[in-house]
Order: sequence, then C-alpha cells, then structure tokens
Amino acid sequence: QVQLVESGGGLVQAGGSLRLSCTSSERTFFNYPVAWFRQAPDKEDEFVAGINWNGASATYADSVKDRFTIFKDSAKNTVYLQMNNMEPEDTATYYCAATATKWLRPLRERFQYSYWGQGTVVTVSS
Repeated sequence: QVQLVESGGGLVQAGGSLRLSCTSSERTFFNYPVAWFRQAPDKEDEFVAGINWNGASATYADSVKDRFTIFKDSAKNTVYLQMNNMEPEDTATYYCAATATKWLRPLRERFQYSYWGQGTVVTVSS
C-alpha cells in the first residue's frame, strides 16, 4: 500500500506564503500523477491543483490560479504546492492524492486517485 505524507501546513497571515510537501516511501512516487485537494470546515472538499506523471503539465482550480504552483522534485521524491498571496478563503485541510497510472494529462477528479494522505492544516488569518 502506497502511503503519502503531507507536511508544511501552519498559520500564515493573508498575503503570505506556505509550501506544502507530499512524499512517499514508494520509490517511484515521483512518476505518479499527483493532486492536492482541500476541505474547509463545513464545506465539501475541492480540487486545488494537479500535475501529470512526468511533471510536464499541471492544472489548477480557478480560485488558486496564478497564486499556487504544483511541482515535483524527482531527486527528493516529493511533490510540492507553493502557495503565495494567500487568502483567508484558503483556510482548509489540504490532502495529497496520487495514482500509479501514468496519465499524460493532470487529473482533477477525486475518484481518479487511489492513494491519499492524512492531510495538513492550513490557516490563513485576515
């Protein structure tokens, strides 16, 4: 079973930045399509950003486009979510998700991912 571990959450002021990390003990994790989802209190979870298996293509939710960047570091077997110019509406638990299928395009739907992390909490104060 592939296990994913997120880190990097915390408290940040509006306008600030955080970088989330997602890593796995699976040695080929850097070849997996990966996405970040988030769930705010009392809201349904939503797609945030996704990257395809080789890191060449990414897709974003409209709410985070031009503020967030998803990218891979193959040497560290880690996927990151760089979050800039953060807003209180970004407050949520962020989850990393992955699949072993090498899709060419980044995936946006929850059901397309087989492996999930436990989540990391992000709080943005106004």
